[in-house]
Amino acid sequence: MFNLNDYPLPFRETELEPYMSAETIKFHYGKHLATYIANLNKLIADTKYANMDLREMIINSVGDTNAEKIFNNAAQIFNHEFFFNCMGRGNNAVPDIISDAFGGVTEFKEKFKTIANGVFGSGWVWLTHDAAKGFEIIATKNADTPIAHGIKPILTLDLWEHAYYLDFQNRRADFIETFLESLIDWKFVISNMNI
Repeated sequence: MFNLNDYPLPFRETELEPYMSAETIKFHYGKHLATYIANLNKLIADTKYANMDLREMIINSVGDTNAEKIFNNAAQIFNHEFFFNCMGRGNNAVPDIISDAFGGVTEFKEKFKTIANGVFGSGWVWLTHDAAKGFEIIATKNADTPIAHGIKPILTLDLWEHAYYLDFQNRRADFIETFLESLIDWKFVISNMNI
């Protein structure tokens, strides 16, 4: 069984202010992520998924129409934990290995913003890495996640309304800009790369 305590925040609820409010964190982490965990626990009880870890569950349920709810909730848990770990304060310099792959810091940020702003409805934007393709910025819809497709995530931004609406209302572009300029924990991103 999964528990919210298994996915602790890497920062205090107030630590991201003024860029992201403690109220947003309380709802996003304490309500939305907690709900995905509770739903998943109910869905996997007495199934073949009950003894799988989260990644194994995602990989085994993707594309299975009988396990669509399991996939959605498991992937949302993974995506949210990853998103929360991507955020922090005080280390906002884009690593050279990433900026160089896109032709510079400005080019990286502009491509990230363009793809993020192009997501219609709910979803995620990701910086990923593949041995053959190198770094890419991709978007996924709803709960979809790169790990379901054998792609390594490096960084993600949650574009579901609950991620930003309390602080930014309908100004999603402002949220994307704020994330890029003030909310990324590049130390986590670097430690997660392993490339």
